[in-house]
Formats: sequence, C-alpha cells, structure tokens
Amino acid sequence: MAEVAANNANHPCETPKNVFDFGAFVGDLIVEEDASSDDISLEGLQEELEECKNDDVVANILSKGIKLREYTKGVEHNLRKVELDSIQYWVMQDYIKESDNLVSLHDQIRDCDSILSQMETLLSGFQVEIGSISSDIKILQEKSMDMGLKLKNRKVAESKLAKFVEDIIVPPRMVDIIVDGEVNDEYMRTLDILSKKLKFVDTDPMVKDSKALKDVQPELEKLRQKAVSKVFDFIVQKLQALRKPKTNIQILQQNVLLKYKYIISFLKEHSKEVHLEVRAAYIDTMNKVLSAHFRAYIQALEKLQLDIATSNDLIGVETRSTSLFSRGREPLKNRSAVFALGERLNVLKEIDQPALIPHIAEASSLKYPYEVLFRSLHKLLMDTATSEYLFCDEFFGEESIFYEIFAGPFAVIDEHFNSILPNCYDAIGLMLMIRIVHQHQLIMSRRRIPCLDSYLDKVNISLWPRFKMVFDMHLSSLRNANVKLLWEDDSHPHYVMRRYAEFTASLIHINVEYGDGQLELNMERLRMAVDELLMKLAKMFSKPKLQIVFLINNCDMTIAVLKEAGPEGGKIQQHFEEMLKSNTGLFVEELLMEHFSDLIKFVKTRASEDPNGSNERPISVSEVEPIVKDFGSRWKGAIELMHKDVITSFSNFLCGMEILRAALTQLLLYYTRLSDCIKRINGGAALNKDLVSISSIMYEIRKYSRTF
Repeated sequence: MAEVAANNANHPCETPKNVFDFGAFVGDLIVEEDASSDDISLEGLQEELEECKNDDVVANILSKGIKLREYTKGVEHNLRKVELDSIQYWVMQDYIKESDNLVSLHDQIRDCDSILSQMETLLSGFQVEIGSISSDIKILQEKSMDMGLKLKNRKVAESKLAKFVEDIIVPPRMVDIIVDGEVNDEYMRTLDILSKKLKFVDTDPMVKDSKALKDVQPELEKLRQKAVSKVFDFIVQKLQALRKPKTNIQILQQNVLLKYKYIISFLKEHSKEVHLEVRAAYIDTMNKVLSAHFRAYIQALEKLQLDIATSNDLIGVETRSTSLFSRGREPLKNRSAVFALGERLNVLKEIDQPALIPHIAEASSLKYPYEVLFRSLHKLLMDTATSEYLFCDEFFGEESIFYEIFAGPFAVIDEHFNSILPNCYDAIGLMLMIRIVHQHQLIMSRRRIPCLDSYLDKVNISLWPRFKMVFDMHLSSLRNANVKLLWEDDSHPHYVMRRYAEFTASLIHINVEYGDGQLELNMERLRMAVDELLMKLAKMFSKPKLQIVFLINNCDMTIAVLKEAGPEGGKIQQHFEEMLKSNTGLFVEELLMEHFSDLIKFVKTRASEDPNGSNERPISVSEVEPIVKDFGSRWKGAIELMHKDVITSFSNFLCGMEILRAALTQLLLYYTRLSDCIKRINGGAALNKDLVSISSIMYEIRKYSRTF
C-alpha cells in the first residue's frame, strides 16, 4: 500500500498524449465486464470513469500501455507480500514477548515426556503381566476342563456304581417278604425285583468278575429256590381248587389265577423244570375236569333225546312192515316228523342261544330231536373253548397248551358222536347238523378264535357221508319199492308221495340260504325215482280215469306241500305243476266222455265238416237230433253227477272245483260248436226248440263256481 502510495506521489495523474484512446479503453472495459458477468449493471460507469480520468495513477497505468487486469494482479501480489512481511514482524515481536512462557512450556513438555516415558515403561510392564495372566488363564481353563471331565466321569461311574449296587444288593425287606411273606400283590412286586436281580447277575459280563457277586450270589440263589418252592406250592394249591365239584372254572381263572400270572413268567425264566411241572399239572387238571364235565353233560343230554327215525323209516318202505316205535328211547308219536321239517328249523334261528340246562329240561319232561342236543353240546364246547383258549394265551403265553388240554374233551365228544352217528337215519336232522356246524364256524370266525377249526371241519366231514348214505337209502327205497305192497285201491294221495313231498320241501327249505348244488342234484335224482314209482302205482288201477285221478291227487298234494315250504320249489315244483296240468286235461276229457260221449264224438269227427259240402255223407237233421234231445234231457243231471264225481275223486276241494270248472268250460265249448254246426245244416232251425241256450249253461257253470 505504501509502495502504491509512493508511486502515486511520484507519478501524478496526467493524460498522456497519443498513447491511448480513453473511449476505446472504456469500450474494452465494458466488453470485458460484459464478458465476465451478465448480471453486473453498468449504470453510472460512465460518470465514474469521467471522475478517474484525471487521476494520476490511472493515467500512469494507462500511459504505460498495461492492461488493467494484469496491473490489478500485480497490485494484489504486492499487497499479499506486504501482508506477509507485516505478519512476520508482528509474530516475532509476539514471540519475543512470550519467550519466557515458551521456555516454561518447553520445560513442561520435557516433564510430560519424562512422565510419558515412565508410563510407557509401566504399561509395557502391564502388557507383560497381562500376557502372563492370559497364559495362566489358559492353563486354568485346561485344568477346569480336565476337572469337569473327571467330574463327569466320576458321576457316570457313581451312577453305574449306584445302579450296580442297587441291582446286586439284597435288601433285608426283600428277603423277609420272599421267605416269610404271603403270596399277594406285594409278593408279586418283590418277585419281579428278585427276577431282575437274578437276570442282572446272569447276563451282565462285568458282574461276573466283581467281588460283590461272590458275596451276593449264594443269597440270591437261596432266595430263588425259596421263591420257586413257595410259588409252586401256591399255584398248585390254586389248581387243585379247579377239581372241586361245582366250581365255576371261568370265575376262578379270571378272578384268581390271572392275578398271579406273573408266577408263570417267573418260573419260566428261573426254573424251567418247575414251570413244566406247573404246566403239566394245569393240563392234567383241566383235561380231567373238562372231560368229566362234558361226559356228564352228554349223559344228561342223552336222557332228553327224541329218536326221529330208524333204518326202516324210509320214503319207499311199506308202513305195515315196520314198527312205529323205537326201542329204548322215547317213541315219536307223529311219524310224519321223519320227513316234515315243522318247527325243527328253529334250531338254526336259535343258533347262538345258550346251551340247554339238562336238569331243567328233564324236570319239564321235555324231549328234543338230536340236532337240538347237538347244537347245545357244541354251543357249550364253543364257549368253553373260547374261554380256555384266551386264558391259556394270557396266563401261559402260549396257545398250543389249549390243544393238549382239550384232547380229553374232544375224545369224549368224539366217542359220543361216533356212537350216535352210525345209528342216525334222520336225513333232515343230519342236514340240520351240517348247517349248525357251518353257523358255528362263522361264529368262531367272528370271535377270531381258531382253536376249533380243525375239530369242526372233522365233524362236518363225518356228517356229509352219513347224510349221503341215508339219502341214498331213501333213494334206493323208491327205486326198489315193491309196488304190489305199496299199492292201495285208493286214488287219494299216496303216503309215499306225501313222505317224498315233505322230505323234499324240508331239504329245499334248509337249503334256501346255502344254495348247495350237490344237494339239489341229489334231490333231482330223488324226483326221478319217485316219478317212476308214481307211474307204476298209477298203472295198478284198472280204469284210466282212476289212474289220472291218482296222478292228479298226488301232484296236487306235492305242489301244495312244496308251496308251504316257501316260494323256493324251483324246478321240482315246476315239474309237478306241468304234470298236474297235463293230467287235468286228460281227466276233463275222460269225465266228459263218460257223460257226453255222443256229443264229443260228433263234435270231434263231424262238427268241423261243411254240412252242405260234397262229402259222401253230409250231416243231416236226423243225425244231430238225437244228440240235441239227449243233451237237453239230461245235461243238468249229468253236470250234477260230474260235480259229485269230482267231489269224491279229489282230496283237495279247491283242486276239484278247478277241474270241474275246466270240464264245464270245455263242455260249453263242445256244445257251442254243436250249436254252430246245427245253424249250418239245412233244416237245422227245426232243432232250435230243443237246443239249450248258452246262457243257461253259463248260469250252471257260475252256480258251481260259487261253491268254492
């Protein structure tokens, strides 16, 4: 600034000549300003320039031809230099003034450096100490982990040792209970503990090498022997209770023996010999007890047996040659029960009812067909076997023991059955027993108890051949029947046919829900045999009409019996219906020929001819007149005779009325054809007075139709 002032003093402001054009300078200045900024206002610039035009400094600058921008930069440089020099001067002055303070500051800094050096030394020591402590911590950590592992191992060892001690030690309380205690629930729990200890010392290999075992094992063995002896005596005592009369075996098994089933497991594990003894004792006890029970029950049932049939009670056997009474047992008052099913089918409907109580039935003087006793016996067998099978499985843990126990009862039942079956000639009863066995098999299947499968199969296998043999006896009785002995001079249904009808209806009814094809085939063979015998018996009548009546009566009776058995007559019923239909037609013709032979012969031979045709012998009034007058004089009486004939000939009134109506209808047809023929004859009108009106005949037909 001083330099600028000096320059201003030395160079007064004057306007140089011929150096520059001030107007141009202003123009340049304006251009530069415009170029530098578009936002600066130049208003008043001209006045300021006019004022500076006489300034010496500006004039000097302009006289030298220096650009204003460059000159400005030089001024700014000089000003910065002067400023720096001024700052240095004043700084030095301040530094001199503060020299004492700076010395003091230097001393303080030196003291701080000494202190910091000491702190560095101290911190270095700390660092070394910390490194040492870290090493010690790692060592302690390793020791801690080692101690933790040792502690864990000691705990495991302690646990195993405690478990070992607990398993091998014999508490005094356990000894007291095993030796002196009663066999009860607490004894069972103690027995279980003893069992675990015995298995522990026998199965663990480490225990065998321990010294403790040498002290404990003799005591455990003594306890085992004592426990085995005690529970053996106890269970044998309980088994002996089964032999007492009137003992409810199932209640004793469920309420007493099953409570102590662990005894069997204990003996099986720790004394196989004693276990086998107990097992054998139970088998022997139950075998004898159940055998005795079934034997007594069978003997009681035999007193209730009602014999149905003997070897002579066959379809084709002549009644007078056989005895109506069986010997030694209750006779059957109604012999038709040999072949008729009746109420015997109820045994299948009551298949799951409780078994008979013999003394109650005997007190009521009741007698039963054998199939009822058979069902009752096998119902008792099923229930007993089911209970025993489940008990053996739960108590002994094995099913095979059942078959050893029931070998005796099976033998008792087989002995009884083998004595009954060869003397059984009741085919209906045998078929009912076959169905009973089938139903019992289904019951055991629903129970999921397989213990009687083989036995029931064996019974079924023995029943079928016996039924086939008895059935073949009936078949042979028909094929080999003595017709002369069987024939009776009576056109009503024959007793052989009634036997056959009832027998067949019974078998059909029993077979409804089973559809046994083999049985149906056998019944067809029986039908063919009875057809043959029926025709032989019919031929024994001298008159064809009686033969036909005999066949109609027997067919009608057979159909009626088959229908009573149900709508399942099938082919057999259809066969007899067709046979009845054909014989009814024959009887109608025979009946009409007996009373209106001239009328029928004329209608059959001449009525279809053309009366006015070219026949060798045309129909004349004289030929027809006797027939017309004869019919008109006695047709009502003839119909009355036909009615009486039908009533006396046929045992079934409804069947007789149907036949009479068919005969009268056929008579009406014949007479209608006669009337039509007369209308076509020359001079036939003369006979109209003798003709019976169709309405009159229809009236008589309706009159007789109302009787049924």
